[in-house]
Amino acid sequence: MTAPEGRGIAGRTDTFRILHVSTGNVCRSPITERLTRHALMDRLGDPLSGGLIVESAGTWGHEGAPMEANAEIVLADFGADANGFVGRELLDEHVIRADLVLTATRDHRAQVISMGHSAGLRTFTLKEFTRLVRAIDPATLPDPRDEGVVERARALVRAAAALRGWLLAPTADADEVYDPYGAPITFFRSIGDEINQALDPVVTALTGVRAPSS
Repeated sequence: MTAPEGRGIAGRTDTFRILHVSTGNVCRSPITERLTRHALMDRLGDPLSGGLIVESAGTWGHEGAPMEANAEIVLADFGADANGFVGRELLDEHVIRADLVLTATRDHRAQVISMGHSAGLRTFTLKEFTRLVRAIDPATLPDPRDEGVVERARALVRAAAALRGWLLAPTADADEVYDPYGAPITFFRSIGDEINQALDPVVTALTGVRAPSS
């Protein structure tokens, strides 16, 4: 089996949509969304030029809410942009349009998959996807210079889905990003570091481009 192709904007096939999911969509998923965008900007200049679209939502999303102030501080630490963020509740349409869904925890992953829409083969926890990506030989993926970033990203999701049953988590909580909601800034920063470290190999694999400082 292969992972289904995401539908993208209005059914377009020249885009690849990444959806980050947490609970309230005010802490973890906003941080992950904006750090992903920041990393893509470092590598591609403009992620949209490569066809990559990054969004987030929450399983109990605070619709219309700003992200937590400590989440904004964490993003500022990394030089990422927090402006204009608005919280969203996870809807069927978000899952339907997503080519890759990355969740904060296994519970979030289960909730996304339970919504249907053939989401199982394109939904992972962030840390799970990082672990799988590290095991994929980049040489087996399409060269983005020849076939484009979108085709490479789709191939990466298919390869990760094929590996999932063979490369299991070393511990029960290895794939979890814990909720910093209501915690002091020190804990928010530790979660931000976790997310950033997990994202780096993912964005490199998606784009075929290492971070400028790597």
